[in-house]
Amino acid sequence: MLNPETCQKARFSRDPRFDGKFFTAVKTTGIYCRTICPVSPPKEENVCYYATAIEAANAGFRPCLRCRPDSAPGSPAWKGVNTTLERAIKLIDEGALQTGDLPALAERLGISDRYLRELFKKHLGTSPKTYAQYQQCLFAKQLLQQTKLPVTQVALASGFSSIRRFNDCFLNQLKLTPSKMRKSVEEKANSLQLKLYYRPPYDWSLMSAFLMARAIPGLEWGSEHSYGRMFQWAGTQGCFTAKHIADDFRFDVTIEVDDVRHLKAIVNNIRRILDLDVDMQAVEQDLALSCPESFTVKPGVRLPGIWSMFEAGIRAILGQQISVVAARNLVTILVNSLGQSSGGKYYFPTPEVIADNELDCLKIPGSRKQTLRNLARHYLDSENPDDASAWLKLKGIGPWTVDYARLRGLSEPDIFLGGDLGVKKAMGQNGESLNPQEASPWRSYLTFQLWSLL
Repeated sequence: MLNPETCQKARFSRDPRFDGKFFTAVKTTGIYCRTICPVSPPKEENVCYYATAIEAANAGFRPCLRCRPDSAPGSPAWKGVNTTLERAIKLIDEGALQTGDLPALAERLGISDRYLRELFKKHLGTSPKTYAQYQQCLFAKQLLQQTKLPVTQVALASGFSSIRRFNDCFLNQLKLTPSKMRKSVEEKANSLQLKLYYRPPYDWSLMSAFLMARAIPGLEWGSEHSYGRMFQWAGTQGCFTAKHIADDFRFDVTIEVDDVRHLKAIVNNIRRILDLDVDMQAVEQDLALSCPESFTVKPGVRLPGIWSMFEAGIRAILGQQISVVAARNLVTILVNSLGQSSGGKYYFPTPEVIADNELDCLKIPGSRKQTLRNLARHYLDSENPDDASAWLKLKGIGPWTVDYARLRGLSEPDIFLGGDLGVKKAMGQNGESLNPQEASPWRSYLTFQLWSLL
């Protein structure tokens, strides 16, 4: 339950650290806003507070056109409440209810569709379908306000199969029509720019240094203020470049895609790679309580992601028991030899390419080449290839490889790489008083805190 006195202090402060943690609805205007909204704050008797945007919408409020609640960092209100609900939301955000129905989603989760509806009603106050439609509309609103994509392209990118259905849903959910939302002149383009916000603190210099030390020429690029890469997603190909705007707590992201239908899932994955939705304050407070006083928790240390768990797994296999530089050289050879070329740049090799290749380009033992092929074949044959438990059955893959892939390919928050040489070295510097188990459920962040010491 939200505490009105705490919410009142937070909204009057306009502190960006509260952005997305709750929303303020104004009874006199019928509008709900972010805590950082630039308009003059309304009187307390005229407002009410909601933990999520969809709760405010269900109460009859529409999103503010100035502060744009669709741009707020993701609210973590449901995190840690129910792992099944967390996975359901992740799958819905990836388009599970656009490509399938509710019973199929429930089957993937191993529960009944009735129980799934009960979970959403209990924790979010709405149904899975309504949640999915509202997220589609918020993403469409973001595209209408921040890009010049034609309305038909916006509808497709948001997961709608027809303009009529898009217009009806948009009006029903947001109490506005797409045409009223659109201010810019339309132009056909496969390149668009979005503003992706986060809650501070954010140590971008550390994140950038980590990413660029492992960046693969031709696949990735970056500078002191930016990071970008080529990507493939469900048959869609493209690239993105994210520029850090520190003063405004956001990234300006330029995305180029050959098909906008998977754009929402692609944007969600970019947010994961840059770790934009974590409640950094909560993580650091927990780590400070669980670590000894002699250990200083650095502010803003986040989890730098890799585009997919498959790519993270291949990188981890090639990086077993060698230096970061040597591993980077091997991955570079693999990408430049087997990755599809596009305008002088390369996409990461697909499982299809690696599974049946002799991998003669790599100067590594034959057993390690076979491990690479085994993982690629697993991705071709398995219905749930990201299942980490199945990876351990593949010859040549051990716990460190699986944990590294989960840490960076899925950005799981509670992975401690205790077997990593760098982590062991940092642990040695901090004595025996540091107990990683006490840092749960944020052991991934403890791992990167320890790496940052090196």
